[in-house]
Amino acid sequence: MTEMEKMLAGELYCGTDPELMEMWNAGKNLLRVYNQLDYADTKTQREILEKLLASVGENLHIYAPFYADYGKFISIGSNCVINMSCVFLDCNRITIGDNVLIAPGVHIYAVGHPLRPKDRFTEKNEVVGRTAPVTIGSNVWIGGGSVILPGVTIGDNVTIGAGSVVTKSIPEGMLAFGNPCRSVRAVGA
Repeated sequence: MTEMEKMLAGELYCGTDPELMEMWNAGKNLLRVYNQLDYADTKTQREILEKLLASVGENLHIYAPFYADYGKFISIGSNCVINMSCVFLDCNRITIGDNVLIAPGVHIYAVGHPLRPKDRFTEKNEVVGRTAPVTIGSNVWIGGGSVILPGVTIGDNVTIGAGSVVTKSIPEGMLAFGNPCRSVRAVGA
């Protein structure tokens, strides 16, 4: 199994593998260009997003600066706004539905590291990670400064309050907030 196959399967993998580093560098280079574009240059923004991301819906707005690991494992639906200074660590799939609003400074992590310190590096001092996909449904609003951890699914029609740390999945139709984030009440459709 290649390191990329291990990464996408959620197994321990080495992030400095040459194939992964080539993809990582390609994504970072596209993001560097994207983050320097004039805000009015929506045509070039769209062209870069179509090269960078796995899939791009219609009427997608991602405001710079935007940061990701690879980009190629991120799929975003239509009518979405991702505000400035968001970080998506896409070492596994990050899937975002339609009509999603993501406020400034939101971090989505599809990767983490082993809990035991001795398992975080190989014998050659290469960093080891473990991933899990993150899925965000449609009609979701994620408040500013929130952090979404690996393996989380956020259902349709959910509002996540600002500053939340989402450690577990949130069922559809809920208002959820806090650290750790908890469902508080239904919000309706």
